[in-house]
Amino acid sequence: MLSRAARAGAKAAHGASSNSKLCSKLYSSSSVLSSPEMHGTTILAVRKDSTLCMIGDGQVSLGSIVVKPNAKKVRRLRPNIVTGFAGSTADAFTLLERLESRIEAFEGQGITRPCVELAKAWRTDKYLRRLEAVLLVADRKNTYELTGNGDVLESSDGIMGVGSGGAYALAAARALKDVEGMGAEEIARKAMEVASDMCVYTNKEFVVEVINLDDEEEEGKEESKSSP
Repeated sequence: MLSRAARAGAKAAHGASSNSKLCSKLYSSSSVLSSPEMHGTTILAVRKDSTLCMIGDGQVSLGSIVVKPNAKKVRRLRPNIVTGFAGSTADAFTLLERLESRIEAFEGQGITRPCVELAKAWRTDKYLRRLEAVLLVADRKNTYELTGNGDVLESSDGIMGVGSGGAYALAAARALKDVEGMGAEEIARKAMEVASDMCVYTNKEFVVEVINLDDEEEEGKEESKSSP
């Protein structure tokens, strides 16, 4: 049997341990509160008939605060290449710079090779692997989703959505794709309206980029006419 002094010492030690655990929890909670999470956005790409449309909202959220309502998260890198990003803005711009350098390195070869090379570097580079963002990249022929896990994903139906409201926009776009009389841009805008109504991190300040898929064919015809 333990003596009264030994039992008192054990209780004191247990109390100190409990206080230590409580302080640790409070410290962790305060750390989370002092470093709010940067939430994503919604980016959607729709390919239908002779048009490709990429659309994104403009909201930047830091925790429960809307930092900026009109950020431009969809950009045109080339006349026939558009990209959009969700996640940390600074990280996304770093990745876009790397993507542009690879497009220049493989000029005229489309976006498949540059996207694969970027995904490989993103996965293996010690600095790049810490970047938290997701990219959608599209040209006249392909649409790809790039992630930090080394993924280069391609859609089977020409529609892709990423970000906090990506699933809502994707589902709405797929439901509208077979509606007669609705073009790619109209589908994309309507789907983003649905996503912005359901996702608190998505607003209605849309940025849209459109590529006419017939331009390449017309350019090819003009070249064939001009050749002797």
